[in-house]
Amino acid sequence: MAGEQASIDIGDNVIRCRGRWTLQNLADLEQQVVALHWPEGAGAPCDMSQVTAMDTGGAVLLQEIVADRRRRGQQVTLRGLQEDFRVLLDRIDGQIRRVDAGAAAVPVGWLARLGQTLWTQWESGLRGVAFLGESAVTFTHAFRHPRYIRWRSLLRILHVDGVNALPITGLLTFLVGVVIAYQGAEQLRKFGTNIFIVDLVGISLLREIAPLIVAILIAGRSGSAYAAEIGTMKVTEELDAVRTLGISPMALLVLPRTLALMIAVPLLTVYADVLGVFGGMLIASGQLNVSFTEFVSRFQEAVAVRHFLIGIGKAPFFAMLIALVGCYQGFQIRGGVDDVGRHTTISVVQGIFLVIVFDAICSILLNWWDL
Repeated sequence: MAGEQASIDIGDNVIRCRGRWTLQNLADLEQQVVALHWPEGAGAPCDMSQVTAMDTGGAVLLQEIVADRRRRGQQVTLRGLQEDFRVLLDRIDGQIRRVDAGAAAVPVGWLARLGQTLWTQWESGLRGVAFLGESAVTFTHAFRHPRYIRWRSLLRILHVDGVNALPITGLLTFLVGVVIAYQGAEQLRKFGTNIFIVDLVGISLLREIAPLIVAILIAGRSGSAYAAEIGTMKVTEELDAVRTLGISPMALLVLPRTLALMIAVPLLTVYADVLGVFGGMLIASGQLNVSFTEFVSRFQEAVAVRHFLIGIGKAPFFAMLIALVGCYQGFQIRGGVDDVGRHTTISVVQGIFLVIVFDAICSILLNWWDL
């Protein structure tokens, strides 16, 4: 029946509404509103005389139409509206005004903002602790049952994040070794202590700089990739499909990435040590007349093995921090593509921050222990 339908159209610069403006017809009415070509001018009459029924849903839609035209500088006047419908519209309009006024009348002070921030950080901390606990359980189970580890996935990640990172890691640490040696040469030449360039380059690179540079590179290269990959899987509901199949996302995604990075980063650190020292050796030979033979001889005497072991020993912990932070941020993504980008950035920043904090703590403790 025609009376059971609802419509809105425009003819002769008059907006005509007909039928039952009720909840059942809202979807059709909204499509008609979007397709309308509104008349030009400051005013537009709206003929409501043929509206046979109206509930709260229809009244809200009509109110939104009127408000939208007012925002566009066009005044809509309702004509022929039944008194019952007008009373309903007035009530809805009054309720909207009270809600808007209440929202505007309650300013958010600094104390409220501080409380919201602290509560958000508290919730984030609880989620982080829960993630660490679940990771610890997964790792413990994997070490007890090695067949639980997805070795093929681990080897693939080891190739992507380890082997493919060799060029950039080698180039950067080589240049860092060159810079350290070059800057040190300027000072050592003044005092005639050229041979001590070996101590400067060897100890600083092996103990601190090479592991830290490798960790920062991996945080930017691999940690961000982990967050983006897992976040995209979550946005596209692939993680829900994995859980539906009875597969643990921790075992499928977190465990192989963390183990692969804990293997790759120490190996990359050894590779960085070699190239960094080689860069320093070139500058020592060219700027300070310290030959390769003298450099190697002094290196064996001045650079203790403990410096190398300390640098290598920190590398697996750097890798674990980077992998866990990247995976954790990937699981925290809730929205769309924008949220993926935001959490990817957070994963890089947090990964580098935690690596530097851990390195500083290690330096303090090793100094206390005279190592």
